[in-house]
Order: sequence, then C-alpha cells, then structure tokens
Amino acid sequence: MTRISHHGDEGLRQAGSVPAVEFTLDGRPFAAINGGPQSHFDEAVSFLIECADQAEVDHYWGRLTDGGEESMCGWLRDCYGVSWQVVPRVLNELIDDPDEERAGRARAAMLQMRKIDVDALLAAAEGG
Repeated sequence: MTRISHHGDEGLRQAGSVPAVEFTLDGRPFAAINGGPQSHFDEAVSFLIECADQAEVDHYWGRLTDGGEESMCGWLRDCYGVSWQVVPRVLNELIDDPDEERAGRARAAMLQMRKIDVDALLAAAEGG
C-alpha cells in the first residue's frame, strides 16, 4: 500500500471511510476506487498472471481461489470478487501454433478446464 485516502466531514460518505487506495503489485502501480454498493466487479476487468510452469499455476490458483471461486479456462474470482486469469505461458504458444489442428486440440482441451493443466494441454496438442 502506498497511499490510503479517507473521507472527511464533507458529507459525501461516512467520515473516515476509504474512497481510494494506491498500491504496488509486482513493481507496478495500481489505484483502486471504492465506488460504493452500486459498483460491482465483473470480467470486463481482470488481472492476468502468466505463469512459467504448472507449479506457478498451482500456487496462484490455490491462493486466489481461497475464499473465491473457480471459473472456466483459467479464470477465477478471488474473495473480493476480482477476476483473474492464471495461465501458463505455454498456453498461448499452443493455441497460436501454426499447425491449426494442433492448436485446435489444445484450445479444445483448454475449454474443458477450470485450472489449466499443462501436461493435459501438451498431451491434447500432440493428439493424446
């Protein structure tokens, strides 16, 4: 957390409540605004975590689904309702493969997954 602002006595919201925070995540600055109960998270905004391998996928998936919920194709919502995509780097390599049949098999396998399984993706791409 790099900055937390608070409402004063101006009457917009309860004095002392937090309208905005700024934070750094993996060296990148972010700002979050409290839009009140009328503002809701949805998949229109999500964070992407590109993982080097299955161990990283498992790590982030486990941490972010704790209190949250799994979705399909590497997507999930954390306990705050924020959407995340947790995908291994190899996924894009496979679905962008110039061999359209190989790419199609990988894509079809991914569409059946919740958490992405690297070994299953590679096996599907190879026709197994």
